[in-house]
Amino acid sequence: MTNRFENIAAESHKAELAPWVLIAGGFHSRGGMDKANAALAAYLLERETPLHLVAHQVDPEFSQHPGVRVHLVPRPAGSFFLAEWFLDRSGRAAAQQVVSQWPRARVVVNGGNCIWPDINWVHYVHHAYTPRGARVWSGARQRITAAVAKRREQQAISCAKLVLANSERTRRDLIRHLEVNPCRAHTVYLGTDPSWCPPTPEETSRARAWLGQQDGRPLIVFVGVLGQDQRKGFDILWSVWRALCAHPGWDANLVVVGDGRGHAPWRSQVSMSGLSARVRLLGFTDRVREVLAATDLLVSPVRYEAYGLNVQEAICRGVPALVSGSAGVAERYPVELSEMLLPDPEDMDDLATRLLRWRSQMSRWKQAFQPFSNALRSYTWKDMARRIVEIGDCGEHGSVDSRSPVGQASAVYPAGRAS
Repeated sequence: MTNRFENIAAESHKAELAPWVLIAGGFHSRGGMDKANAALAAYLLERETPLHLVAHQVDPEFSQHPGVRVHLVPRPAGSFFLAEWFLDRSGRAAAQQVVSQWPRARVVVNGGNCIWPDINWVHYVHHAYTPRGARVWSGARQRITAAVAKRREQQAISCAKLVLANSERTRRDLIRHLEVNPCRAHTVYLGTDPSWCPPTPEETSRARAWLGQQDGRPLIVFVGVLGQDQRKGFDILWSVWRALCAHPGWDANLVVVGDGRGHAPWRSQVSMSGLSARVRLLGFTDRVREVLAATDLLVSPVRYEAYGLNVQEAICRGVPALVSGSAGVAERYPVELSEMLLPDPEDMDDLATRLLRWRSQMSRWKQAFQPFSNALRSYTWKDMARRIVEIGDCGEHGSVDSRSPVGQASAVYPAGRAS
């Protein structure tokens, strides 16, 4: 039976489609939020919706499309702090212009990046995490930046008509920290690219050769920005790694994918430790798909993660993932994989124990993750975008059911953990 959302969406499509204005840092495949925003843009174009994109970076598939008007926003001196101010100003100007001509136009912003009273798609809640670990000067700058981000987030969320969260964890944080009315907060999980499937043996061989990993050792990957706030937890993994490498039964190598202000200091630490042969820092790369083809396990001991697209993409590629139980993506794990969720990422002994246990049962864990991988890949970026548009269309006609998160993996695993 056709659901209410589909009926409303079909009726809306019969009329001349009003434009959508999407305001985000980028629309491309090189970052988690940017990839999700690009998927929404692609779906809107597929249904011939006129589109305005306000961003710092836009892929040619959008900028060269006749149905898209791009409002490119500068990033002065490479400053993300200044860039957010310019994005907000440009986003509001574009939204005002479009809405004045098309009253039924929809405007989608991300968190506090633009203050506009329509749809706010939240990928991160600043009020849910306090940065830590930076030095005195950079720490002061970090605290100022965080305070500004929280103030803008409060303003943007409080005026939104609809709030979309990328996980139930994010939705709970919005309700708890920002007092969002539960009736206007809706969870829509991030989608997947079905082509990100388990690699063939040939793909794995090529990827390992590219990484110089041809000695048969297990390969573990960490994917995340090496920021000074230590949110991604690489400092935790590094401490555990140094201890494990002194263990006679530990033979795995580590590859680290991610850039950031902490990249150079971490490179120095690895060099001084004498473990350069066991740890490789790749920095930023657009070849994450290939890296995952070469690896046997992803480790993500995050202190805060609204979702965790790196974890999802690893699992889709057939790579087991050990992640903090508080991460948004963890709530999608089925009960039978609960051993791969860290109750406390700060507990280094527990992380070391779980890594050693994984090493002793590598084949078992790879096989155990296969059904979960299949389930995640069955819910695509297009499915995600369709749901967002249905919620947006239904929001004009009445209330939207926000009681259950959207994502087919949840339906396949109804007993999955809730973090």
